[in-house]
Amino acid sequence: MAQAPVEPGEPGDPTGPGAGDGAAFLLYTSGTTGAPKGVVISRRAVAAGLDALADAWAWTPDDTLVHGLPLFHVHGLILGVLGPLRTGGRLLHTGRPTPQAYAAAAESGGSLYFGVPTVWSRVAADRAAAQALSTARLLVSGSAPLPVPVFERLAALAGQPPIERYGMTETLITVSTRADGERRPGSVGLPLAGVRTRLVGESGEPVPQDGESVGELQVAGPMLCDGYLGRPDADAESWTADGWFRTGDVAVIEPDGFHRIVGRASVDLIKSGGFRIGAGEVEAALRDHPGVADAAVVGVPDADLGQAIVAYVIPSATETDGGRTVTGDQLTAFVAESLSVHKRPRRVVLVDELPRNAMGKILKKQLLQRPQGD
Repeated sequence: MAQAPVEPGEPGDPTGPGAGDGAAFLLYTSGTTGAPKGVVISRRAVAAGLDALADAWAWTPDDTLVHGLPLFHVHGLILGVLGPLRTGGRLLHTGRPTPQAYAAAAESGGSLYFGVPTVWSRVAADRAAAQALSTARLLVSGSAPLPVPVFERLAALAGQPPIERYGMTETLITVSTRADGERRPGSVGLPLAGVRTRLVGESGEPVPQDGESVGELQVAGPMLCDGYLGRPDADAESWTADGWFRTGDVAVIEPDGFHRIVGRASVDLIKSGGFRIGAGEVEAALRDHPGVADAAVVGVPDADLGQAIVAYVIPSATETDGGRTVTGDQLTAFVAESLSVHKRPRRVVLVDELPRNAMGKILKKQLLQRPQGD
């Protein structure tokens, strides 16, 4: 849905005071797949991005935003601090994003809540806290994929499913579920106002939006950054000749335009037995098993397949199996029930934890560096 025209000088005018072309922020990428890079973000990009989110989320001055995210990334800083300033609403920062703090904020009129999947997993596991959020208008999850079981439990306990959105330091938020639209588990929704997206294959060929084909996601829109600080080489690698930004993420787009992010091209696009497989799709299937607390999937070199799918799984004891830990064979068979057989893990490694950065993103390069014969 396109935004209504904004008259010059009115709130939301991207050309108004404080919303020009000058640099507003120098933020560094999280470094999950390489060394962090300084990203130059203009005032105009911030204004355009926040206005597009206000449109998609029906974000108004009546909202009180609640979150406890760190204030040195796009999620907590630009969305979580400048968002309320741009819309004219209130911000309640909880210090730490605990279920108890989020529940207490509901008593102070919290209407819009931000969290990463780890936060929402803990909220969903705390029945009283999740039920306390039933008075909220919108629950928003981002920075990593939200497991479908968490999505479903929040929907049941809080009375509404959360919405997911997609973005990067370089692009701010470009794709999101709408407040008044369908909330589809595993999907980050539709492009925001002013945003265009496309899928591209390894040779630059268009990838069909058929809900199955995997391609690199490229985006264009007014909220994109101005480039990397002192890195003309990275600029050249990240922008196409016709002006699209190469996100480095692989995705699937449904025929109706809904986007599913299936991972990073550098570590999550697995080429196994002649098939292109998104690690995120396999991870989502694994997380659907009641005996799985979390999972990370990587492709490791294999003489026969090119790459073999290896899953690192944090198990959780379940009531249905008498508290026994799930086995690798059980998980392999479970994935084959919901996905094509070539997408099943060839090996499952049970672990106590997964390596993560400060935002809770899994550091897959560390998994790939582990010995693979154990």
